[in-house]
Amino acid sequence: MGDERKQVVTGAVDAPPEQVFAVLSDPANHTGIDGAGMLRGIASSAGPVTGVGDSWVMNMNQSNLGDYQMRSEVIAFEPNRQIAWEPAIHPPDSLAHLIGDLDFSGYHYAWELAPNADGGTDITHSYDWSGVKDDRALPFFPRVSAEQMSETINRLGQAARTT
Repeated sequence: MGDERKQVVTGAVDAPPEQVFAVLSDPANHTGIDGAGMLRGIASSAGPVTGVGDSWVMNMNQSNLGDYQMRSEVIAFEPNRQIAWEPAIHPPDSLAHLIGDLDFSGYHYAWELAPNADGGTDITHSYDWSGVKDDRALPFFPRVSAEQMSETINRLGQAARTT
């Protein structure tokens, strides 16, 4: 796995890990913290996730794709410490008219949380597409910039303080 297929940003927020994790583990909160502006609201009403294997469906929009949906599955879950999910186009062939048979699967978003001395949380947020197997899809990554990821951390901190 090369670093050229992974983007990592860090930040600190003025809220304890329990509050930060509460925001991250409830997909209904994700639209409000999305620094990339692609999320349009949860399509499934699953409530907070509670472990690996849980999933949800999110309504999405990008200018070059229009409206579509992604199903995310939790791949790491340690309360108040880490959470990660792997998104996939939902249903799998719903964008075939735009992307053909390109396979974008194999990427994930991860969050690592650590309490800091100020009572807040140090956050490491990663976007990893090293698992993408279809070489034809690689030129489309990253879909989210480091700046957008940093903005998500900022919005996460704001949301966690009001939790």
